[in-house]
Amino acid sequence: MRYRGALLATAILAAPFAASAQPISGLYVNGNAGFDLLQNVEVTPIGPGFGPGYKRIQPGAGFTGIGAVGWAFGNGLRLELQGDYIQNNIRHFNGTPFPTAATNNLQTYGVMGNAVFDLDIGMPFLYPYLGLGAGYQFTHLNKFSAAEPGGGFAVASNDTTGSFAAQVIAGLSFPVPNVPGLSVTTEYRFMDILGGEKFSSVVSSPEGTAPATLKLHNQFHNQFLVGVRYAFNVPPPPSPAAAPEAAPTPAPARSYLVFFDWDKATLTERARQIVRAAAESSTHVQYTRIEVNGYTDTSGTPKYNQGLSVRRANAVAAELVKDGVPKTIISIQGFGDTRLLVPTGPGVREPQNRRVEIVIQ
Repeated sequence: MRYRGALLATAILAAPFAASAQPISGLYVNGNAGFDLLQNVEVTPIGPGFGPGYKRIQPGAGFTGIGAVGWAFGNGLRLELQGDYIQNNIRHFNGTPFPTAATNNLQTYGVMGNAVFDLDIGMPFLYPYLGLGAGYQFTHLNKFSAAEPGGGFAVASNDTTGSFAAQVIAGLSFPVPNVPGLSVTTEYRFMDILGGEKFSSVVSSPEGTAPATLKLHNQFHNQFLVGVRYAFNVPPPPSPAAAPEAAPTPAPARSYLVFFDWDKATLTERARQIVRAAAESSTHVQYTRIEVNGYTDTSGTPKYNQGLSVRRANAVAAELVKDGVPKTIISIQGFGDTRLLVPTGPGVREPQNRRVEIVIQ
């Protein structure tokens, strides 16, 4: 299991160099809840009646809750402080005279510091993320007891101790449309509580009672979680404005604006009419070239918006050629979200910024 954790850590550290960052920054909070699957925990009993060799606590499925507050640096990196609580029922104490008689539960709680990296895969509705964490966890044997069937030998403990812990994180976040800053998350965490905790206990037998120690080794937690995250610095979008209609004019125009639906590069019927008017106007002026410049709003990532602006410009250029404009005099450029017609903050779906400008020169 130690090798497994090392391989996961290596993959996470390498991942940020293979993808660009999610452009978020500032203070955020998140909360998660879900299932915790604790693998069998090796135990070294120190006391009379246990016999030689390792024993194993066999837990049942448990639950976990996690809350965190963090800061995103705007380049994909996030640092956060986590508090957590885990509870697993204890089903068996294998390797002892009473393997099926264990009762009550194993509780774990503590704090972790996490470094997380958000990945931009070109989809504004989905951001994977990977992370590493380290911290300190307390483990409580909550009224743990196990007894030999029919009486005789028994052990009991109700003690708390702590140990260092490490974890790896892999998750997906889904930004909620029309709620700036809010995302739904789903993730997997592997936590290793490094072990060495010693719990005071009491061994009972027909001859009387005696003190004993239960030494727990690594606790491997597999956690499957869902949650929400809220970032405080995302501004609310302004009220949407209707896309302006091109006013008719008797004189030939030298510049035309073609507007697009959100996240689309396809021409509407109204857009085709404007392109056709630009193509007809170009025959009445002494032009040397026609510029077709594409733009987007700020609702996507810079990388995604750059590609979308080029696709929009190509769609308009193809329609101009279809309407009789020579392809050789058309120049195509995409400017993404860098030249806004209506200035806005990040993450704003402004209709007038989703455009292509046809300039006849």
